[in-house]
Parts: sequence; C-alpha cells; structure tokens
Amino acid sequence: MSLFHHKKRPSTDSIENGVKLVTAVEPKNVVAEQFRTVRTNIEFSSIDKEIKTVLFTSSDVSEGKSTVSANVAVTWAQQGKKVLFIDADLRRPTLHATFVLPNTQGLSTILANNVDFHSIANADVIDNLTVITSGPIPPNPAELLNSQRMKHFVEAAKSEYDVVVFDVPPLLEVTDTQVLSAHVDGVILVVRQGLAQRADVTRSKELLTMVHANLLGYVLNDVAPKNGYGYGYGYGYGYGYEQ
Repeated sequence: MSLFHHKKRPSTDSIENGVKLVTAVEPKNVVAEQFRTVRTNIEFSSIDKEIKTVLFTSSDVSEGKSTVSANVAVTWAQQGKKVLFIDADLRRPTLHATFVLPNTQGLSTILANNVDFHSIANADVIDNLTVITSGPIPPNPAELLNSQRMKHFVEAAKSEYDVVVFDVPPLLEVTDTQVLSAHVDGVILVVRQGLAQRADVTRSKELLTMVHANLLGYVLNDVAPKNGYGYGYGYGYGYGYEQ
C-alpha cells in the first residue's frame, strides 16, 4: 500500500472531543506499547545531548500530531519523569478537550499578559503530568509564539521539568511553528498514511532544515496492518524513525 494518497477531508473530532489516551486508559494495549517505543526512540536519538524539550508537528492538519504528542507525554509521566505538556496550537487547540480542562486561561494568557505560568498550569492531571492549555484563541498567535516572552517561558519550564512537550500547528499552515522548532531540543514530524502528501512532507523537512531544527525522526500514523486487523480504538499505528 502506498504511503501517500489523495488528501482526505480534515477531521474536527479531536478539537471537539479531544484525542484518545490509550496509554492512560489501557496501558497494556499493543498501541500503548508502540507509544512507549516512540518515547524510547526519542530518548536514544541524541547521544551527546539530553532531550528535554520536544515539539510534535505535522505537515498538514488531521495527521494525528495531537494524539501522538499526548500519548507520548503520558508515557514519560508513567516512567516517573516530571512532564509539562503545552498546547501551543493557538488555532486548533485540543488539550483542554482531551484532559477535560477549562480553557479560559492558558498559554495565550501567559504570553499576552506576562502571567506567571505556575498560576495557569494544571498540575498532576495524570501523575507527574502537568498541562497548560492553549487559552483563548488570540488574534496574533504567530507574534505570541515568536515573542521573547515565549523564549523566556520555554527556558523557565525547561529548568523545572524533566521533559517539556509541545503540540504545535502544522508546519505548512503557519510560520510560527518553524521558528519555535529552532528553540527546542528536538522535533518529531507526524506523517499520516493516506493523508500526507509526499511534496508536503519534503517541504516540511526543508523548512525545519532552514532554521537548523533538530529533526529527531518521523512517526508514521494510521498505518493499515498487513494482516487486515486493526489495534482497536478505530485507529492503528506504525512507527518509523530516520536520522
């Protein structure tokens, strides 16, 4: 089966209902084990430098970046790491729906009003996992994410947590993701089979290279299993990493 096909219509399900946290609900599920494999691959992807800030993105919308980032963040917390998970997608946020949290304050509040992030963070949503939702969708998300306040916030968060995970907009949708990618330790590109376009994935890699982002690898999402049977939850995952 070819990896790249014609685009499907983007789904709004994750925005309205959040993503499925199979790692929290069914940690022994085979899909949860694959998310742990992704976590392990990230940890071993850099020999000389510890990976503390990780950004998950995709080329286009509805490729599963929020599902992958949320579940991998949970696996780090289950490992005993102190994890901060930030919804930096200020256009199509999902974390508040996933973790059933209010979204009246969040990252946009921190950046627009210079608020101490400790007063906004939702601590121990899951053991060891703190979540900062997007907050109200601002009129100027690119300016906020590219601001000095954002850089200071990232450094402050990095000093307090073992791992800081960012869910950000798709690379080809906005420019702020490209700039933010240059200020984290590693980037994971989520590629959805049947939706991703070869040219889009190639262009996304070029954009990351332009800002000298550290592309750790790719997560191949929604792969049809060879035996014709899925893993449940209406989706299956296959993962492939490249250096």
